Amino acid sequence: MTTPESTHQHGPRMSFAHAAPAVYKAMVQLDVASRKGLEPSLTELIKIRASQINHCAFCIDMHIKDARAAGESEERIYLLNAWEEAPGVYTEQEQAALALTEAVTLLPGGVPDEVYDRAAKHFEEPELAQVIALILTINAWNRIGVTTRLVPGSYKPTAG
Repeated sequence: MTTPESTHQHGPRMSFAHAAPAVYKAMVQLDVASRKGLEPSLTELIKIRASQINHCAFCIDMHIKDARAAGESEERIYLLNAWEEAPGVYTEQEQAALALTEAVTLLPGGVPDEVYDRAAKHFEEPELAQVIALILTINAWNRIGVTTRLVPGSYKPTAG
């Protein structure tokens, strides 16, 4: 009988940063640029939610640690995968950003107008563009992490 443990190799497949340093450096720069002007708590919620959808254990671990280090509550972290069922836990702006995160991450035939319009109601256009850039960036990181099998647990948040 085959178990998930016997079919899934443990440990990373490669060091992406070492194998493609120019791409890695560009990704880091994109990550920094995509966060510009956005609330740190919102950026971590978006990164955690996209990482949950994409099953990127390394990024889930990293961004939960960063969220905690930034003062995010345990309740908001724990309820994130069921944010729509947690009334009053997330602001309307956060809910709009999370709905957009899910639509852009999953792309179920496109991003529905009502999801985009909901986000546009809560963010000025330049800020909305930053949110979209952040969603695209974490999705790219998730795909790197899942493909190269980054191992969660070793990440330590930086102070502040």
